[in-house]
Amino acid sequence: MGDIFREIDEELRQERFDKLWRKYGKHVIALAVAVVIAVAAVSGWRQYQTSRRLDDGARFAAAKALLEDGKSEDARALFAALGRESGTNYGVLARFHEAALRAGAGDVAGAAKDYEALAGDSDLDDTLRDLATILSAFVAVNGASGDVEAISARLGPMAEEGKPWRHSALEVLGLIAHKSGDTGKAKEYYQRIADDADAPRNIRTRAAQMLAIIGN
Repeated sequence: MGDIFREIDEELRQERFDKLWRKYGKHVIALAVAVVIAVAAVSGWRQYQTSRRLDDGARFAAAKALLEDGKSEDARALFAALGRESGTNYGVLARFHEAALRAGAGDVAGAAKDYEALAGDSDLDDTLRDLATILSAFVAVNGASGDVEAISARLGPMAEEGKPWRHSALEVLGLIAHKSGDTGKAKEYYQRIADDADAPRNIRTRAAQMLAIIGN
């Protein structure tokens, strides 16, 4: 009889876990894109002619407007074109947005491929390449695809103290551990986030919720 109750409890916990990630999954990606925009404002990318930047800026703004109007496919097409054709920071941002829109539309494989291309782009700042790696891992694991052991190995160094995306890396590592059935390791990752006063509030909140779902 005790086994039955344990199975029911596990099923309820898994249901709460699935609801939490359905609720927050897209927000994690959207937040990451917003962070990219902030990084872009201070990143030391190469300078281009003013006319080129203004033109790319106008195209980027047009794509954002389409997105805000709910025309996500049109926006994705414009972001894709800008990402292919632009050599400015707007092109990089467009590539991140295109990948995020693919993920939001359920094209996990396409989104992961886009993020992998960004992660492997040697012209980008290391901070942005690391972010792309984390986002690629997130969409792959959240979509139940990819080699989780290889993904964990890539994220491990990014979760170390002092790394700019360590909290996001820990969150994805926690997700991988939980989905793999290693609740002890998952709790360890989430606890590191919850105990870190420097962690962004929203990530700490999600970590606390995951710890409550996992339980003792």
